Amino acid sequence: MSGYSPTAYPAHPRTSDPRLMLACLGVVYGDIGTSPLYALRESLVHAHEHHMAETAVIGIVSLLFWTVCLIVTLKYVVLMLRADNNGEGGTLSLVAMAQGVLQRRAWWLYLTGIVGVSLFFGDSMITPAMSVLSAVEGMTLVVPGFEGWVVPVTLLIVIALFWVQRSGTEAVSRLFGPVMLVWFVVMAGLGASHMLDDARILQALNPLRAAGFIAGNGFGALPVMGSVFLAVTGAEALYADMGHFGRRPIRISWLAIVFPALTLSYLGQGAMVLSHPEAAANPFFLMAPPWFTLPLVLLATAATVIASQSVISGAFSVAAQAVQLGLLPRLEIRHTSQTQRGQIYLPKVNLILMAGVCALVLSFGSSARLASAYGIAVTGDMVITSVLAVIVLRHAWRWRWVPVLAVMLPILGLELVFFVANVLKVLDGGWVPLLFAGTVITFMVTWLRGTTLLQRRLSGEAVAMQFVADRLAARPPVIVRGTAVFLTADPTTAPPALMHNLKHNHVLHERNFIVTVEVQTTPRVAPEERLRIEAIGPRFWRVWLRFGYMEQPNVPRALSRAEAQGHSFDAMTTSFFLNRRTLRIGRGRLMPRWAARLYGGLYRQASEPTSFYRLPSNRVVELGQQIDI
Repeated sequence: MSGYSPTAYPAHPRTSDPRLMLACLGVVYGDIGTSPLYALRESLVHAHEHHMAETAVIGIVSLLFWTVCLIVTLKYVVLMLRADNNGEGGTLSLVAMAQGVLQRRAWWLYLTGIVGVSLFFGDSMITPAMSVLSAVEGMTLVVPGFEGWVVPVTLLIVIALFWVQRSGTEAVSRLFGPVMLVWFVVMAGLGASHMLDDARILQALNPLRAAGFIAGNGFGALPVMGSVFLAVTGAEALYADMGHFGRRPIRISWLAIVFPALTLSYLGQGAMVLSHPEAAANPFFLMAPPWFTLPLVLLATAATVIASQSVISGAFSVAAQAVQLGLLPRLEIRHTSQTQRGQIYLPKVNLILMAGVCALVLSFGSSARLASAYGIAVTGDMVITSVLAVIVLRHAWRWRWVPVLAVMLPILGLELVFFVANVLKVLDGGWVPLLFAGTVITFMVTWLRGTTLLQRRLSGEAVAMQFVADRLAARPPVIVRGTAVFLTADPTTAPPALMHNLKHNHVLHERNFIVTVEVQTTPRVAPEERLRIEAIGPRFWRVWLRFGYMEQPNVPRALSRAEAQGHSFDAMTTSFFLNRRTLRIGRGRLMPRWAARLYGGLYRQASEPTSFYRLPSNRVVELGQQIDI
């Protein structure tokens, strides 16, 4: 998962503090840590459907083990954690990093990032539904006749989970790490207690058993591999959450706790199924003795809620990054913590995700059916990460092509095999995340294209700012006291709000700042690089405010640094002039009618610039403008 965690930490932690390692367990490893609930079970279902021998369990567990080794340990823990963009990770960070090293805004890089983010949003709907359903279904082993209550209970948990987002999760997030530590210890203990049920399972540690399973079953192995991939869903969080914890705590937590616990769990489940084939129906929960089944179900439910929380928080963060990079309209962002910058809440994103998760639970009704829809979005996102990594290795790290291909081709080839295996599940439910991702891609491409065309049109009709400043210097209107700030995307042209103010009010302030907010390809911008001022003429200055794509722009606070450069600025004696545009659909030739309607709808959904840029509402003046598109 990509994005801010429920508990945010400094951007560049340099310590292996045990508290950071404990927090990693609850934030980074929530998703991948709950995969033993269903990964082996679903793989065995496909093996049974293809009438594979009982000893195929060894090959499947070997596939699970070596998939985790190659994709999670080698790709992410060893390699990708080194590919940081000023300490930050994730798909959009990698896009920004690749864009920076190529020194141009390549359209295909933007498109790659759009596809990756869209696939992530598809996965962020399925993960809560899949995880919580898997845990609640464990109650059927404890309470007879509970099958009819699985969906209602799951819906209650999901709705409650999304409901609490509005008030933040700062308090409960402190429990995430300890709960997940208990989860991993219990998981490891249960697995270890069953490993000797059939010692043949230790053969799964031999990679030849995984290779032999694929060679022996040919194309019949693909459906099984589609389910095997469920073991590494959530691996993207290793990379995405690097900025919150640092690579060292993430690596230590993985190697010392998570990876051993996952290995013991899969080996223990496999040994038990070899010894008792009937246990394949639900191997994870059947590892527990009868007296411990209910506590295990409750612990599993808590773990899946934590995994879901991590995904939801990641969705908020990724959406905020997409807004900063211009891939989505401005969205309302609420900060739910006074001390933790990463605690954000996006109401519209939360509502969309909740509706999607509830629809999935109602439509599929069980984790077994939903497993068919799970995986395809994650594999697509991982393939995109690998493609972007090739660019970074070659152009940022200056590796030669031979080592780049030697490292990345095997990983990319394996991920493509898993992608093909998951594509086979499209008709069985895999179309769900693809449909959602396709919708998000359409929205993002339309928004990006529409904004570019609209800005190009406005620039063509605008008057040069230097010309306006010179004319006003020669023939000044009535001068009033105070400072006026005009926000504009193009600092070389006169802002419409300035022209309308001169036309209707016939006045000019003593000081006029033409402000442009720029989003950099780095996650954060140093305070000393935040502001740049350039004189245009008497009473006019051009101002650039730089923010990282993970920062929330605060224009008044950034402008307060102008005093250090000899400019007087007081937010309470400053008027902020904004141009409010009204789009009229179908009267222009800017875009096709359907795209214009979609763009217009997205434009109307954008949050008010007053709140987005943290402007004092009692100092804002809005002037209207109608535009035909």
